[in-house]
Amino acid sequence: MEEGNHSVVTEFILSGLTDRPELQVPLFGLVLLIYIVTVVGNGGMIFLIKTDPRLHTPMYLFLSHLSFCDLCYSTAIAPKMLQNFLAERKSISRTACTVQFYLCYALQDVECFLLAVMAYDRYVAICNPLLYTVTMSRRLCNLLVTGVCGVALADATTGTYYTFQLSFCRSNIINHFCCDMPPLLALSCSDTRINEILLFASLCYTVVISVVIILLSYLLIICTILQIRSAKGLRKAFSTCASHLTAVGMFYGTILFMYFRPTSSYSMDTDKITSVFYTLVIPMLNPLVYSLRNTEVTGAMRKAMNKLLAHS
Repeated sequence: MEEGNHSVVTEFILSGLTDRPELQVPLFGLVLLIYIVTVVGNGGMIFLIKTDPRLHTPMYLFLSHLSFCDLCYSTAIAPKMLQNFLAERKSISRTACTVQFYLCYALQDVECFLLAVMAYDRYVAICNPLLYTVTMSRRLCNLLVTGVCGVALADATTGTYYTFQLSFCRSNIINHFCCDMPPLLALSCSDTRINEILLFASLCYTVVISVVIILLSYLLIICTILQIRSAKGLRKAFSTCASHLTAVGMFYGTILFMYFRPTSSYSMDTDKITSVFYTLVIPMLNPLVYSLRNTEVTGAMRKAMNKLLAHS
């Protein structure tokens, strides 16, 4: 098929993490292990929150959505990545590439906004504990989650539409392990200025707005914590924020490094390593971060294990 002087690309070739044959099987094993831990960790977190009444609070409602987001994010990347480690021809159809691009775009936005919503939840819990259950009502929580998903889907739809309206005539080889925007723009022979403007705008109203909400929430939390007299109260306040701050640091640190570093230091190999971290490693670490230092989650895990052992 011809479109002007350019053929229409119907499939892409993913170059993957490396082209060295001796590394394909070890990398397959490593990514498979990461994916299994991610599925078990996030699936287990969702199960615990769903089944244990003690975890039916706004904080854990948002955490269950974060776990579902991480599970979907990893699943959008890992299976195709694992297949390509062992395949001779690492192809992906244009349709599959579009779907993967859309899912990753939307889920990245959802994670950004969810972490901001969770920071607001911690602010209400620490600064207004007596009004917490009234302020963070079930209706408000559902509205916040619905709003997060709605904005993310709209943003992803716009970004995906304008990206795949481009003509890809230079090559069909994507120098990446997934269908991400920078390597796709590099293949295009169309004018990509509108895509770059859209990407910048998207980063501004997702990352920047989310970071501002998180910083304001924690500024108010710190002001409240400084007024707490008892050591027990201080420990409780810090422990309730520690897991969330760790998750925020990992995710936003990676995103800010990925998209806001100077163009002079840009490298596709660095881009690939960074992408591995926020698409595979962070989704694996989040349930561990939220469970290891959380007495309510560890208590729910022990209760579930005891029930399982009692029935076996």
